[in-house]
Amino acid sequence: MAWIADSMASLGVLLAAWLLLIVTMAVGWVYQRRFSNAGFVDVFWTFGTGIAGVIVALFPAGAAEAGYRQWLVAAIMAVWTVRLGFHMLLRVAPGPEDLRYVEFRKEWGGDFQRRLFWFMQKQAYGSILFPLAVFVAAHQPAPFPRFADFIAVTILVIAIGGEALADGQLIAFKANPANKGRICDRGLWSLSRHPNYFFEWLGWFAYPVMAIDFTGNYPWGLLALGAPALMYYVLVHYTGLPPLEAHMGRSRGAAWQEYKARTRILLPLPKASG
Repeated sequence: MAWIADSMASLGVLLAAWLLLIVTMAVGWVYQRRFSNAGFVDVFWTFGTGIAGVIVALFPAGAAEAGYRQWLVAAIMAVWTVRLGFHMLLRVAPGPEDLRYVEFRKEWGGDFQRRLFWFMQKQAYGSILFPLAVFVAAHQPAPFPRFADFIAVTILVIAIGGEALADGQLIAFKANPANKGRICDRGLWSLSRHPNYFFEWLGWFAYPVMAIDFTGNYPWGLLALGAPALMYYVLVHYTGLPPLEAHMGRSRGAAWQEYKARTRILLPLPKASG
């Protein structure tokens, strides 16, 4: 009966992580309303997801204490959270409000705050797939380390480093007054219109790589595929690219169309001519 107790404990910690996400986004809604800056939505989501990930990674399912793989995954989540969370905080806090939420304010009008609350709650409900991926990766029962662990860490180093580089290049471009109103097309941005989004998506592949066991001894590892799948949907089809691309098309006109013609939307590689 020990496996039943372990399963119930694992389910319990995942439900606790889910509740943490729901509460965090509710608090985030109150906070953004206080400062009239909906960009804080992204800050609260990042820290909420990161803290939930660390908690589920270190949860000692079936063991007296966390193992090496659990500590590795927790450390990775902590690095991701601190890097992305503080980057967003430093970008959002001074203002102005992120253009995606500016567009939502125009679209939703007087119903903005009510719709934003449920928008944030939908994010919380779906985001359980991220702590779930972290959980099944951290609790992969194979002896540590596996070759897959090294591959996963490599993916995360590339992803976090690439996203930090893209963010830094954009910050430096915007800091130059001569670039006001222009499109950033330097460095990684000369190859991709959204290299930061690409590397954010890439990072979530590390958890399936670490979790999946093709011998069939750990079928739960397949659940980790939900994280990159959800991140791709959110970035490409929901709150990421659609409002941002639409805004840039309206505000930059022909310059944006020319930029689109010579760059890929995500993958930071040269675009084939013709």
